[in-house]
Formats: sequence, structure tokens, C-alpha cells
Amino acid sequence: MKYLHLVWAALFRRKTRTVFTLLSVLAAFLLFGLLDSVRGAFANAGSSVAGVDRLMTVSKISFTMQLPQSLLPRIQSVPGVKQLAYANWFGGIYQDPKNFFPNIAVSPNYFDVYAEYELPPEQAEAFARTRTGAVVGQQLADRFGWKVGDRIPLEATIFPQKDGSNTWPLDLVGIYRIENVKERGNENQLLFRWDYFDEARQFGNGEIGWYVLRVDDPARSDEVANAIDAISANSDHETKTQSEAAFNASFVSQFADVGLIVGAIMAAVFFTLILLTGNTMAQAVRERVPELAILKTIGFTNRGVLALVLAESVLLIVIGGVLGLALAGLIVGVLQSALGGAMPMEPVGASIWLRGIALMIGIGLVVGALPALRGMRLRIVDALAGR
Repeated sequence: MKYLHLVWAALFRRKTRTVFTLLSVLAAFLLFGLLDSVRGAFANAGSSVAGVDRLMTVSKISFTMQLPQSLLPRIQSVPGVKQLAYANWFGGIYQDPKNFFPNIAVSPNYFDVYAEYELPPEQAEAFARTRTGAVVGQQLADRFGWKVGDRIPLEATIFPQKDGSNTWPLDLVGIYRIENVKERGNENQLLFRWDYFDEARQFGNGEIGWYVLRVDDPARSDEVANAIDAISANSDHETKTQSEAAFNASFVSQFADVGLIVGAIMAAVFFTLILLTGNTMAQAVRERVPELAILKTIGFTNRGVLALVLAESVLLIVIGGVLGLALAGLIVGVLQSALGGAMPMEPVGASIWLRGIALMIGIGLVVGALPALRGMRLRIVDALAGR
């Protein structure tokens, strides 16, 4: 701290270069914060269901495998199960494949399990009595300008009808809203009746994609989950009961190895960052050779010069890194509110900050090592003579 003013003055000797380097470091650690948030959510999603009151039961083999409807009464009879519903991914498209949104066939009591989905009573009654009825979230309705009474034709990409048609006409009977701002991303989905879907589909009749349940005591979530999975143990349809966060993570992991992708991206980003900041530090030290010689002349030791250059390098990375991680924390909060849990992300908390700071210090020492050694080995006579 005694020589912080020297380090600070050296760091901002070339303000434009330093600012652009800081922006590069900021961008790298912003990306690190966002990607590590996603990676952490996937890594921790399935670790435990303790304290969770809503659980999902899916095939142990894969999310894409169906479960028999005969499990419904058996799961319902498990002690601790308060409410039980079921659903099936439909995967249809509206007008254009670019118009993607989740569309799911659900049981009649689906809105009992998802009580946060606020559907007016008269619209809930219309959904119960309309065979081709569908309900959408407010955000999805606003996106396409839909209103109650509209007919929505979905084109099947997985499940054709028995007559061979891929068009599934649905009647919009309700629009639900979610009060919690952080969960409003869940308003971007369409839900329609599972019985209509099951009667009309060409194959897979009597099979269910997943069960969703609420437990009466969140402290017993692990116990309830184990009891449900025991029902199908050693059968051809073994199940895995997990939290919603784990379910979302397993759904996305069907498409890619998130951990491998995140690791590869971050390796490339930090390798580029090391090259960039290493070049900046090397150039900065070359420009200050006479100044370093003067410092040695007035009494600075070789180790003192080494420490000054390393401190400058670490400070450069730490300033940009802290700003990047702070910005990542803000963005993650906004994304969590916008996506409503559709994309698993954990807050940029202490664990990410600790990893980030360790990386900042490590990278700072790496990029400053060679310039610092050059400054330490500098001979006063040669430096002042311009050799």
C-alpha cells in the first residue's frame, strides 16, 4: 500500500490503452460470471430436493422417454403427496419454426399444482369443458396479439394425429398471469388439454411425459422422492424424482453438454485475455525502462521493482474483473426475472466471486511475470544509456 500511488500512476500512464485493456478484461469476466452461473446451476440442480415443495418425476433413462399413466394412482397414494398433475411435451410450431415457444399438453388439475398461474375462474371453467381448449401466458398472448376466442393452429413436429394430419387446432379459452416478476418468463408458454392430445395422437397413447407434484411438507421432499422412485424400481420404466431446477437442467442437457461448452469457451476467452494483457504489460515496461532504472538508482531493490510491476499487472486485471463480475451479477438478476426459471442460472454469489478473484490474481501474476523479471534484471547503466 505504501507505493500504491506509484503503481496507479504507472497503470494510467497511457490512459487510452489502459481503458481499452480494462474493457477487454471486463468483457472476459462478465462472460465468466454469466457462464459460471449457468454451469453452477446445472452442476447443483440435482444434488438434493430437500426443502422443495414441487417435484418432477421423469424417466430415469431420459426426459424423452414416456412413463405409463398407470403410475398416476400409485404416486398419488404415496404419503406426503399433496397434489399431483401430469404433462407431455408437444413441440409444435406456430406459423414459422422461428416462432418457438413451449407448448405442453397438461392434465385438468395442472393449475392446482401451479397456483402462481393466475387464471380467472370463468376461463378455468372454459378450459375444463372445452376439449380443444388452450391457455396461454400473458406475455405470449401479447407477442402474437392473441385474445380469448381465437383459434390457434399448431403444427406438430413430433406427434401427428391419427388421420395423418400435422395440424392441431386449438381454441384459446384463457390467458393466465404471474404476479411474481421473477417468474414472469413462464408466461411464454401454451398449455392445452392432455386428454384431447392423448385421444388424437397417432402413437404413445396412455403414456405421460412427466408427473409434477406438491408435497405437504417440504422437509420431507427427499423421503417422498425416494418413495416415488421405489415404485418403479427394477422395472422397464424406472423413474427419477427431482426438483424443478434439476428438471429444467436435464431438459437443456438433452441438447448439449453444458459443462464442456462452458469450459471450452472460458479457456479460449482467458487464453486470449492472457495474450492481450501480456502484450500490454510488456509494452508498458519497455516504455518505462529509464524510469525503472531511476527507481533502482534512488534505492529500490530488484525485488522491489519486481513487486511494483507485478502489482501493476494484478491491479489491472482485478479492476476490470471486479467490474465484469459486478455487471454479471446485475445481468443474471435481470435474466432470472425475464426467463422465470426457464433457463437454470444461479446468482453470482460468493463461490463465483472467489473463483473469479483467484483467476484475476492468477492471470495478473502470469501476464506480469516476464515484464517484472525484465525490470528486476535491468542494469542501471545499460538502461540509462538506452541499451
